Amino acid sequence: MVLGSSSHRYEIVEGWGRLPSGVAYGYTHGVVVDSQDRVYIHNQSKDAVIVFDREGNFIKSWGEAFADGAHGLFLSREGAQEYLYLADYKRHIVVKTTLDGDEIWTIGSPDLPDVYDTDEKYKPTDVAVAPNGDLYVCDGYGESWIHQYDSSGKRIRSWGGLGSEPGKLNCPHGIWVDTRESPPVLLVADRGNFRIQIFTLDGEHIGFVREELRYPCCFYQFRDELYIPDLYARVTIFDRNNKLITHLGDYPEVWKRSDWPNIPHTDRHVGKSFHPMPCV
Repeated sequence: MVLGSSSHRYEIVEGWGRLPSGVAYGYTHGVVVDSQDRVYIHNQSKDAVIVFDREGNFIKSWGEAFADGAHGLFLSREGAQEYLYLADYKRHIVVKTTLDGDEIWTIGSPDLPDVYDTDEKYKPTDVAVAPNGDLYVCDGYGESWIHQYDSSGKRIRSWGGLGSEPGKLNCPHGIWVDTRESPPVLLVADRGNFRIQIFTLDGEHIGFVREELRYPCCFYQFRDELYIPDLYARVTIFDRNNKLITHLGDYPEVWKRSDWPNIPHTDRHVGKSFHPMPCV
């Protein structure tokens, strides 16, 4: 089966990602690919990071500590090395690791007592890294703030808070440093407001993208194009001007079902999305 149109046509590879006995996917939020074309899937299971080769053959798994709160996953190339940044909303932390899962550092709840009077209010959902090494974390399931850190994990600034006016957020579920622009800008999937917000890397609000979006979750940039998993049952591809190229796997109205998103496998159809969140 092929999805898409014109120059954006994609063949579905059924059965990709074969798992050995005793390993099963949990609720999945993050997918990245390293320089060797190995695919890392961040999911809520005892095997919270599952690694495949490009053909979908299982290599290894790790990350049991993330089993309950595995969410956003970002791969950063820093010099000659590659690192993973993992968001865990249940443990209220962001962790930087090697590709093998060795911990480098952990960032907990920001020291903002007026926003977080308890650590439990901080529930990070995604991470992005800028070209200068600064780190951006969105508190999507907590208080709807964005937090900026330097490469060592020291907080620089924070902005946001619950609301719908420019600069305010409602479930900032995903975040991305958009290098299609010069200088780069920050994209935030302001999911609860059904839009994307655009900020400078210093947190100044620039604008919105609202057209052709239902419930945007996160981002992946490929050259001059932006790929957006839209929780309401499709993947959207934008050009460099954030105008629609095509939608993939559209499954209209499926999110209105009483059993969504836990739809039985008998009602899940190849080529139809029903709950897309990660994108790679």
